[in-house]
Amino acid sequence: MQRWPSLKQLQYLVALDEHKNFNRAAKACHVSQSTLSTGIQTLEDMMNLQLVERDHKSFIMTPVGMDIVERARHLLSDARDLMELGQHQGGVMSGTVRLGCIPTIAPFLLSKLLQECGTAYPELELLLREDTTTNLLKQLEQGVLDLLILALPVEISGFHCKTIGQDPFHMVMPADMAANLQAPFDYKALPNQSIFLLEREHCLTEHAVSACRLRDKSKINPFAATSLHTLVQMVGAGLGTTFLPQMAIDSGILDNTDLVALPLPGEKPYREIGLVWRPSTTRVQTFYKLAELLTQFMTSKAPTAS
Repeated sequence: MQRWPSLKQLQYLVALDEHKNFNRAAKACHVSQSTLSTGIQTLEDMMNLQLVERDHKSFIMTPVGMDIVERARHLLSDARDLMELGQHQGGVMSGTVRLGCIPTIAPFLLSKLLQECGTAYPELELLLREDTTTNLLKQLEQGVLDLLILALPVEISGFHCKTIGQDPFHMVMPADMAANLQAPFDYKALPNQSIFLLEREHCLTEHAVSACRLRDKSKINPFAATSLHTLVQMVGAGLGTTFLPQMAIDSGILDNTDLVALPLPGEKPYREIGLVWRPSTTRVQTFYKLAELLTQFMTSKAPTAS
């Protein structure tokens, strides 16, 4: 009779690859190190393959081991989706949703979502994680997360996506600097290296430069900030100007500063905000309900639950 690997054994292997350490992987799986090690050894014996090269101090995954890890991630993700069929029969808006969001959206949108869901859908638990787009997409693929809130456009491979609204960009600068600019505003009037942006890991930089049609790269300062709040502090110190999304401005990021937000030239530039999920999920109805709430937040309407 054919022997099959258990999901637990696959979980041990994936955890070992993620944590790069037997002890940390065992703790993540809530088992002893010997149990995890034995489980992986049993998996190797069953498949007649060496998945892990070990010595007394360290280990590396073999090439076939890395292939098995990736396949195991997909199997574990599908297994989680399968379990959702039974776990969430009590209602669409119940159970747990592991939600990932990028840092240029999370501080300005998630608190509203948590408050509304806590009131309207008390049986729904949102577990939040903030990270870069690249990392969040990887965690969604691996089944670590169920749903993402991202800024679009972005390459989402085979994932499904629903747009929830548009987030316009504005140029932010000190009031005295703005007073010396002629209308209509032109980027050419700005000094070289006077525009500050986020680090490249943040998709906001690419979206802002593209949406605002900023072609003269000499205007961009080589220093890159790590957050929108850092950008505001730098611009507030009189070092230059930057682009900020409407949701950040609406959330009061410019309060108690002498900074002003100016409309940008040409067509109103914006980024789209969307939800992204795996096509294999069984919780599409839940995600569409969350999309309805978020769309109302994006359009500044009072949210209502149904």
